Amino acid sequence: MSLATGQRSLGDRAVHYPLWPPLTSGCPRTSTAEADYPLEVDYDYDRVPSDLFRPAVGSGLDRWAPLLPPLLASGLGEGGTPLIELEPGVFVKDESRNPTWSHKDRLNRCTVSAAVGVGAPGVVVASSGNHGLSASAFAARAGLRSVIITGPVAPAFLQTHGAVVLPVPWEARWPLMRQIVDRCGLHPVSNLTATHTGHPFGPEGYKTIAYEIAAEIGTPAAVFVPTGYAELLFGIGKGFAELRRLGLADRVPQLVACEPAAAAPLTRALRYDQPTAVVEVGQTDAFSIISAVSGYRGVVAVRESGGAALALTDDQLRAAHAELARAGIWAELSSAAGLAGLRSVQSGDGAGLGALDGPVVCISTSTGLKNWTARPSDGRQQTGDRRGAGRRQDDQWRADQWSSGDERLRGEERLRGEERLRGEERQEADKRRQGGQWPDGGPRVAEQRWSREGSEAELPEEGHEVSGRRWSAERPGDGAFVEPVGTEWADIRRRLEEGGLVS
Repeated sequence: MSLATGQRSLGDRAVHYPLWPPLTSGCPRTSTAEADYPLEVDYDYDRVPSDLFRPAVGSGLDRWAPLLPPLLASGLGEGGTPLIELEPGVFVKDESRNPTWSHKDRLNRCTVSAAVGVGAPGVVVASSGNHGLSASAFAARAGLRSVIITGPVAPAFLQTHGAVVLPVPWEARWPLMRQIVDRCGLHPVSNLTATHTGHPFGPEGYKTIAYEIAAEIGTPAAVFVPTGYAELLFGIGKGFAELRRLGLADRVPQLVACEPAAAAPLTRALRYDQPTAVVEVGQTDAFSIISAVSGYRGVVAVRESGGAALALTDDQLRAAHAELARAGIWAELSSAAGLAGLRSVQSGDGAGLGALDGPVVCISTSTGLKNWTARPSDGRQQTGDRRGAGRRQDDQWRADQWSSGDERLRGEERLRGEERLRGEERQEADKRRQGGQWPDGGPRVAEQRWSREGSEAELPEEGHEVSGRRWSAERPGDGAFVEPVGTEWADIRRRLEEGGLVS
C-alpha cells in the first residue's frame, strides 16, 4: 500500500497540495516568469514498514510500493536490473534490462498509474523514442489508449503497442500536446511547461534505482547519470535521501549530471546560480539527452548531494560507448554518458567533486539494439570538417539521400539516418524555440509561458522548412517509418479518429 500523502513544490517545500490530481504543469503558486517549479510526492515516513529494506521478499517496483505513488496500473516486470562490476569499484547499472529496454519503464509505471487514478481514457507523450515506447506499453497493459507525438521521422516500432503516432515538426510538439490534453482528455506523461517540470509522479519510480544499488553495495561514493531534463538524476538522489532519512544510510552519494557539451543547460544553470537555463544547441549524436532547456530538479539534485555537472564531448561519449561494448554492454550512445563522466573525472576534470572514496556507479539508461545498424567506434578521436566532426567515415549521415521524388532513406542508412535526423531536427527546433520563432519568420509557437496560455497555440503550416527540408504531410511512408501527419487540427483529428480516440 502506498504511503503517499500529497504533492509539494520544489520551489518552496512548505507549499503542499493533495495527492490527486497530479499537477502536470508545475506548481501554480511558486512558479515565476523565470522558472516553472516542479512538484514531488511526499510520504508518511513514520509508517514505512521496518522490513521494507530487508533482503528481497518481492521484486521490481511492487516491492517498494509504500514509498511510491499508488501503483494502480499493472506492471511489466520493470526494475530489478543488474549492477555489473566493470572493474574493481566501478559498477554499471544496466537499465536496458527493463521491459521496453530503458529506464523509462520505472517512470511510466508511476505516470500511467496516475492516468488510471484520474480516470483518463489514455495517455499522451512527446518523445523521440524511449519514453514513447515505454508509455504506450504500460498504457496497453492498463487497457488505456496512447498517443505519441514525435519528430518528422518516426520509427514504426513506436506503433508496436497500438499507439497513435503523430510525426510533426519538433516545434509543433508542445502546442499539439496541450491541444490533445485539453480536447481529448488524455493524461500527459511527459513535460508540458517551458522550463521542464514533467510529471510529479514519474521521478518517484527512479528512486527504486537507489534502493537497488544500496541493497547490493551500500551507498556509493558517487553516481554518474546521463542527463537531459534531470528527472533520473533527481529520482536517484531522492531515493538515497530517503534511505538516509530512514536511518539506512549515513549520507547521499555525490550525484554527477553527465550532459552533452553541445548544450549542457544544467551545467550553465549551476554555474550562474540560476534555477533553470536556456542554451544554444550544437551538433551531437547523443540526441536522447540533448536539450536547450534545463529543469529545476537537476539543480536540487546536484546541490543537495554536493555533486556536479559535466559537459562531455561526443568523442568522450564514443570512447565510453566503445568501452561498454567491449565489456559486453550494448548501450545507445547517450547511455554511455555516465561512464564518460567518470572517465573525465578520473582524467583530471573533478568539476568540484569531492574525493571518490568508495565504489562508484554509472547508469546506462537504454539499449543500442533499437538502432541495430549502429557500430561502436574505436574510441579514438577523429578529425574532419564535416557536420558532426569526429564521426567515422562509415558512420556518416548522408542528408542528400533525402530526395524530392521519394523522400526516403536507402538501405542500411535508413535506420541510422532516421536517428540522426531526429536528433538534428530537434537541435534546430530547440535553437528556434529560444527565439520563439518559426523558420522563415513564421508564426510564433508561444511565449516563454506558453504552457499556461491554453490550447490554441498555432501549429506550423505546410511549406515551412525545418532543418533545410520542407515540411509536408504528403511524404509517403515506406514501412520503416510512420507516415507524417498534417499540421492542421483537422489532420490531427483524422489520425486520432483512425486510432479510436475521438469520434
